[in-house]
Amino acid sequence: MRFPRVSILLLLIILFSLFQSPAFAIKKSYVVYLGSHAHGPQISKVDLDAVADSHQEFLASYLGSSEKARDAIIYSYDRHINGFAAMLEEEEAAEIARHPNVVSVFLNQGRKLHTTHSWDFMLLEKDGVVDPSSLWKRARFGEDSIIANLDTGVWPESLSFSEEGIGPVPSKWKGTCENDTAVGVPCNRKLIGARYFNRGYIAYAGGLTSSDNSARDKDGHGTHTLSTAGGNFVPGANVFGLGNGTAKGGSPKARVASYKVCWPPVNGSECFDADIMKAFDMAIHDGVDVLSVSLGGEPTDYFNDGLAIGAFHAVKNGISVVCSAGNSGPMDGTVTNNAPWIITVGASTLDREFETFVELRNGKRLQGTSLSSPLPEKKFYPLITGEQAKAANASAADALLCKPKSLDHEKAKGKVVVCLRGETGRMDKGYQAALVGAAGMILCNDKASGNEIIADPHVLPAAQITYTDGLAVFAYINSTDHALGYISAPTAKLGTKPAPSIAAFSSRGPNTVTPEILKPDITAPGVNIIAAFSEAISPTDFDFDKRKSPFITESGTSMSCPHVAGAVGLLKTLHPDWSPAAIRSAIMTTARTRANTMTPMVDGRDGLEATPFSYGSGHIRPNRAQDPGLVYDLSINDYLDFLCASGYNSTMIEPFSDGPYKCPESTSIFDFNNPSITIRQLRNSMSVIRKVKNVGLTGTYAAHVREPYGILVSVEPSILTFENKGDEKSFKVTFEAKWDGVTEDHEFGTLTWTDGRHYVRSPIVVAFGGDY
Repeated sequence: MRFPRVSILLLLIILFSLFQSPAFAIKKSYVVYLGSHAHGPQISKVDLDAVADSHQEFLASYLGSSEKARDAIIYSYDRHINGFAAMLEEEEAAEIARHPNVVSVFLNQGRKLHTTHSWDFMLLEKDGVVDPSSLWKRARFGEDSIIANLDTGVWPESLSFSEEGIGPVPSKWKGTCENDTAVGVPCNRKLIGARYFNRGYIAYAGGLTSSDNSARDKDGHGTHTLSTAGGNFVPGANVFGLGNGTAKGGSPKARVASYKVCWPPVNGSECFDADIMKAFDMAIHDGVDVLSVSLGGEPTDYFNDGLAIGAFHAVKNGISVVCSAGNSGPMDGTVTNNAPWIITVGASTLDREFETFVELRNGKRLQGTSLSSPLPEKKFYPLITGEQAKAANASAADALLCKPKSLDHEKAKGKVVVCLRGETGRMDKGYQAALVGAAGMILCNDKASGNEIIADPHVLPAAQITYTDGLAVFAYINSTDHALGYISAPTAKLGTKPAPSIAAFSSRGPNTVTPEILKPDITAPGVNIIAAFSEAISPTDFDFDKRKSPFITESGTSMSCPHVAGAVGLLKTLHPDWSPAAIRSAIMTTARTRANTMTPMVDGRDGLEATPFSYGSGHIRPNRAQDPGLVYDLSINDYLDFLCASGYNSTMIEPFSDGPYKCPESTSIFDFNNPSITIRQLRNSMSVIRKVKNVGLTGTYAAHVREPYGILVSVEPSILTFENKGDEKSFKVTFEAKWDGVTEDHEFGTLTWTDGRHYVRSPIVVAFGGDY
């Protein structure tokens, strides 16, 4: 039956009108942030109920009824963070944001995990990261610390979470393991907490199955990061027989807890702000000492950033928060988790490699890396590029990248396929080669990945090689009609040089939220890190891959973050009176910027000298951090003053201060007591003020400056004498261009205070004229 065009037009107009009406308005999940609670030391159920009632009453005044408000609210943040998450229309959210008691209203934004395992370690005793004869033993392996992560959950059966040798659960602990389902998580004296939060995810992505309502790790990421931070000693740990040794976390005797906030990816997002803030609120209440957060999103305003808000409340309660910098390198300006109260960690290599060699019939022998099984026979195999193995309906570009359905079975069968890195997962490229019968794969870095090669448990014999070596392979194949090659079996090699170097994937500064604060703060091992893994999935997460491994390698700033969290756990045990800022300072000012060749660290993207935009203050040295000499300390009021200097007003800031607060009449963001110094726009000359606290013995420190190119730097006073522990001294650093038009780029230097025993080093970054 055909309808007249006029009738169809009228129907469309009616439908359009209906969907524009309030009844069909689109609702999205928002976070309404109200500041802090003023609960006493003991929070009762009556208190929590009163908070929930107040949130419902507040929202009802906008939605028209208590029933509508109750149905709309996803979470009430009722312990330390004051606010709620709710399903709202855009107009409702905007109206609520205008209320004088509301700090901010923002969308429940999604974030992602910072590992390269699916896309594009236990601390070794010999690599100089942590010497068990000093800091570990002095801090009793971190036994007084409770380390938690926000991640994908935990695999409680892992030997890294064994309670062997662990004492009673600390009396201060208020948390629990949610073990009331068939796939729950049981507690012990080591793994003392496991909770899950998914209402924010469900509000965005839809429902999960009932088996997903658990803190159990089905992904592997959470188990890997938590065991890196605080896993117990596990003798004989290895990855398919490689890297055999005793696995241990940064604080092996610490208690650990998991707060699961990340779920299957939807539109690139796995973890949502509404869940993250609830996890922070609960973790603070439960009594954790250190929070390791290996996830992040696009850099944004601090008051619209659920992770930054949650971290602020944690630091306010004496909890150190360590976050990954992101895996969006090597582009500049990609660093995330930029708040100054967070310890932000980049990724670098260590002096261990899983070495394999690509041998070409022309005599070239190229070093690569892999965790795959060897080729079935020790002989030369025919080599073919992905482009040469192109399927009939595929593009040459897709075939070169070995994308799904881009390779032809007849062309690739029995040969070693050469694939270019990029766009799709590293292991997926090998999977595509295996599907068409390839004998093996050589994965060649693209130019952006440079010299960074990552050991993966490929599903077929494989090797990954650098960009330069990849060019040699392509050149050889193009030079002959009978290219032949061989991939050797992988072996673990220690003492490699130079190490560390900066991973090409590690996100870089400058900080796009507050350019005056250098981020990342520090770098730590984040490439080919061995740690515990979930046995719910295979190492590749491919359906046909039935392998299980209790330990696996992963790479990413997700892996470097818990290294620092583990070190923080040791420092918390050794110095329980240190603030989170003091710990951050100690870690930053004792880092090093040289490799084991005594030459400057290089950047994995191009092999050139790395800069503070990639490593912050340098590569972590926990042994030095236990006795830094001086620290740049900060109080909560210092952070509030920082927010004032950043453009926020007293009305916005006071709701989450500890008491009445008013922005100072005069404050400069350049005088924020950060352990690094960044001058965003130097014109002629300017000065900054810093203050250091003595946390060691009495002594006299002298200032030594390595000036940035073209900049005159003076320090006044240049000598500081400390007569007592806890003494604080201020100083002024003045920067002046030596001549007009010195440079339009940024320049780097250092300021070091030393008493001959301690070296308290701060990076200096100076930019001229405009923004970075």
